[in-house]
Amino acid sequence: MKRARQKVVVENEPPQTSQKSKKQKTCLYGSVFGESDLQPSVDWESLPHHVILRIFQFLPLVDRARASSVCRRWNEIFHIPDLWRRFEFELSQPATSYLKSTHPDLIQQIIKRHADHLQYVSFKVDSSTESAEAACNILSQLVNCSIKTLGLISTAKPSFMNVSKAHFASALTVVFVNSKSLSSIKIDDTPLDDPSLKVLVANNSDTLKLLKMSSCPHVSPAGVLCVADQCHGLKELALNYYILSDELLLALSSEKHVDLEHLRIDVVSENPGQVEFHTIKKQSWDALVKHSPKVNIVMYFFLYEEEFDAFFREETPVTHLYFGRAVSKAMLGRIGMNCPRLIELVVCANGLQPLDDELIRIAERCKNLTAMGLGECEVTCRGFIEFVKMCGGRLTQLSIMEEVLIPDNDYSLDRLHLEVSKHLGRMWFPDMMPTW
Repeated sequence: MKRARQKVVVENEPPQTSQKSKKQKTCLYGSVFGESDLQPSVDWESLPHHVILRIFQFLPLVDRARASSVCRRWNEIFHIPDLWRRFEFELSQPATSYLKSTHPDLIQQIIKRHADHLQYVSFKVDSSTESAEAACNILSQLVNCSIKTLGLISTAKPSFMNVSKAHFASALTVVFVNSKSLSSIKIDDTPLDDPSLKVLVANNSDTLKLLKMSSCPHVSPAGVLCVADQCHGLKELALNYYILSDELLLALSSEKHVDLEHLRIDVVSENPGQVEFHTIKKQSWDALVKHSPKVNIVMYFFLYEEEFDAFFREETPVTHLYFGRAVSKAMLGRIGMNCPRLIELVVCANGLQPLDDELIRIAERCKNLTAMGLGECEVTCRGFIEFVKMCGGRLTQLSIMEEVLIPDNDYSLDRLHLEVSKHLGRMWFPDMMPTW
């Protein structure tokens, strides 16, 4: 006798998901993330040591402080010496306020534990005086340090210029006296002065190789001359034109001095007619090039047209020229005649007079020219093609705004790019946006 089957009914049973659909879901996500990534949570504490260290290296100070609170292991890694050898203090006003309110003693703790580990240090501040003063306060505490490179970076003015000169000089003195091995200093747009430079030289003359101090109005020609006279290993120097002198170039050309590799000169005028620019003698330039034949001499001009009279009247060994404001045809003509070492020329603005003759003269005389940038000026298509033809394939960088090129009876813009490409030996088109 057969037993009757019992029918069991389960109420509210969730629908069964087939193994096939489960597999499809896994494949769908696994194809993007990989099955090993489909974990309900990540055990951050078990990440490899080198991975956590790499994460910390990309974090600014505020975020490092937050990350160090994740777990005990991350807090231990926060204090590893390797993490503090190269560091940038980002001291914007929000970050500075946050540190004061949440971690008031953090910087003191870092300096206490890692001052002797800091070697490559920079401070990035915004326009607020509070941020600049915070940077000076940190500098003042770096007593037991052996810094090799120091950078003070202002993302916007006035920043350090609003700090009292005495406070700034006192902070720098601490670093200059205690480091003893500074090789690179970038302190543009700061109240650096001559006495501070003398302290720098007295303690770091044997190691200093790079000094960038553009827009430091309290530095005199005598101050920078002191650096050149005693820092014989200096290879890179950046300064404003008003402190450039014949004496400085001759000091950089002395037998004791190593070959200078890079000299950057900013020629700036905020108020037309109020600054009278001096002339550097040809003999001084010649002495520098004779001593350092491979030196790059870079000049940035931010002048008005009537202020160029003192420049390039005689042969000048400049290699890179950048004109941020309007420059006259006469000035460009003098460049073609007197700048035979020119490698790069950028003209951001000129006016409405075609520059054909000036460019052709530059192509004829400047045999080392490899880079050219033009914007807000005019060149006929025929004149531009002649310029490119004379320079040929040595023009490795050619950035010309399309509006600069004026079509003529011989060439349209469509035909222009074909002709230019032929002479360059590569495809070329004019730019829609400046790339310099």
